[in-house]
Amino acid sequence: MSDEDLARRYYAAWNARDVDAILALYHDEIEFSSPFVTALGFAADGVIVGKAMFRAYVEAALPRVPELSFAQVALCVGARGHTLIYRLNTGVLVSESHELDGVGLIVRADVAYEATELPRR
Repeated sequence: MSDEDLARRYYAAWNARDVDAILALYHDEIEFSSPFVTALGFAADGVIVGKAMFRAYVEAALPRVPELSFAQVALCVGARGHTLIYRLNTGVLVSESHELDGVGLIVRADVAYEATELPRR
């Protein structure tokens, strides 16, 4: 799967709020980091590992932001994956870097938000 195809699937799944479609993009051993992992009480270091924990995170996060949507700004392609740059419905700019496995599943995702929009620790 190309980076462009994965980006299209990513935005479609998240914007549809389709948990199963979201999880289908990720490897079973996904390592996911975001300041919101800590804010939602999942891990003090902001990192969760494994699809079961990631599912729990997604299922907890989506209801908290019913109007959540992502608007693509840019796709930056690297040697091991890509970085999606998008704007949330609130206007906040987000950078999400994905490391991919050999079949195009996301094995590592690191999410960063505009510094002024980070949740309080």
